[in-house]
Parts: sequence; structure tokens; C-alpha cells
Amino acid sequence: MLSVLQVLLSGVATGCVYGLVALSFVLIYKATETVSFMQGDLLMVGAFAALGLHLQVGMPLLAAAAVAVVAVGVLGAGLERAVLRRALGQPHLVAVLLTFGLGMMMRGGVASVPAAAQEVHRLPFAADTIALGPLVLAASHLWVTLATVVLAALLAAFFRYTRVGLALRACSEDARVAALMGVPVARMHTLAWALGAALAACAGLLLAPVTFVHLNMGLIALKAFPAAVLGGLTSLPGALLAGVLLGVIEALAGLALPEGVKDVVPYALLMAALLLFPQGLGARRGGRSGA
Repeated sequence: MLSVLQVLLSGVATGCVYGLVALSFVLIYKATETVSFMQGDLLMVGAFAALGLHLQVGMPLLAAAAVAVVAVGVLGAGLERAVLRRALGQPHLVAVLLTFGLGMMMRGGVASVPAAAQEVHRLPFAADTIALGPLVLAASHLWVTLATVVLAALLAAFFRYTRVGLALRACSEDARVAALMGVPVARMHTLAWALGAALAACAGLLLAPVTFVHLNMGLIALKAFPAAVLGGLTSLPGALLAGVLLGVIEALAGLALPEGVKDVVPYALLMAALLLFPQGLGARRGGRSGA
């Protein structure tokens, strides 16, 4: 029973990371109707940026993490202004391919650093275990879960109580009507890309103590994307919950099924969701009002 509980909590922590990456997918898609295939690479860049600032520059870890998140957010905004904005009015595939190419460029840039390409690194935090009676938990899993709850609460407050957040929601619902109401749609697009990039960087920092920092850590986005689809690509709460659900099911599948089968679970769920709920689980109830 204890092993099941430990696996369950591990699945929740992994699912939180899936959920944050799925949030970044949905946030960008709702605002710009573009599926970004560079979220995994932004995640990896965020983790390496924090690692570099901490180990090479000597910056305290918390400050390094904050600077890395802000820097990746600025990078996302810059890429939107310099490259992705030029795809407006073009077929959707153009923007999708641009994000794919930008992701490959980021991956190539990090791979050009020998230490980054050849070694696995670890951010020195949350490496301990916490014993609750007979139950032993990894501190990193608790920190990941707690940080995800805080981030989700901050994001909800941003969209509910700030003028900028309300403007971004209006732009996500109907950009044309939002423009008529005076909302600067182009700036909101930039903000969406910046927030999506910053969320991906946060996910990278939270993933670091679980899987360490390495060049392929961004591949987790391939598992987070089914969570975004399960949420209908329009519901932020739906994407987060789908990510957690996906992590739990994957962890339990790893416990009960033969090795390797758990990696199939996200895509099996994705196919089932697409066949049974083409509009997504979150969009089935609320349409585009899921923010």
C-alpha cells in the first residue's frame, strides 16, 4: 500500500510538470491559435540558464531561477516580435514550422556547449527525503507539487484580477471584438508568447530535481502535449488537471504493467480523447471560456 501511495505522489509531481507545459501550450494557442513546438526547448533552455547562472556566475540558486524564468520569457517575447509575428495571415502550418525550427536552433545552441551536450547536471536543491511515519517521500516531489499550486494560483489571480490579464482573456475569446474595445491585440500576442515561454522555463526548473538537467529533457513536452489536447487546447484549468491525471495514470501504469508500457499511456489517452471527445474534455463543457 505504501509503495502505491509513493508512486501516486510521484505521479502527481510528474503530472504537475506535464500540466505546466500543457498550460504553456494552451496559453499560446488560445491567444494566437498557434501550436508551439518549441515549448520543450524553452523548458530545457530555462533549466540550463538557471544552472549556468548558479554554477558559473555564482548567483544564489533562487535568484538564478528567477532571472532564468524572466530571461526565457523575454526570449519568447523577442521571438514573437522578430519572427512569429511575420507569420500572421499565413497558413497555420507556417507558424507551426517556425516554432519547430526555432526550437531546433535553441537545441543546437545549447548542444554547442560541450559540458551541456555531454553531461547530466543537477540543480542542488530538494535532494533530500521526508519521512512521514513509514511513508518516505522525495522532497523534490513535494516542492514540485507545492510550486505548481502556487503558480496556478498566481496565474488564476492574474487572469481574474488584473487589467492586463482581463485584456489577454478578451483577446483569447475574440481578438476582433477585443480590438474594437481598445485592447492592443499585438501586444497581447507578445505577452502570451512571453508567458508561455516563462511557464515552460518554470516547468524546466521543477523538472530538474526529478530528471536532472540534460539536453533531452525538453522531450517531456511530447508527453505534455496530450494533456493540452485532453483539455481541449482551450481550457487552462483543464490542461493542468489533465496533466496531473496523465502523470498519475502513467505512474500507476509503470507500477502495474510491464516496463516501457507506461510511455505508451499518454498517446493512448490522446487517441482515445480525440476519438471520444474531439473538442477535448475541458472544452466539452465550457467551449473557449475555460481561462
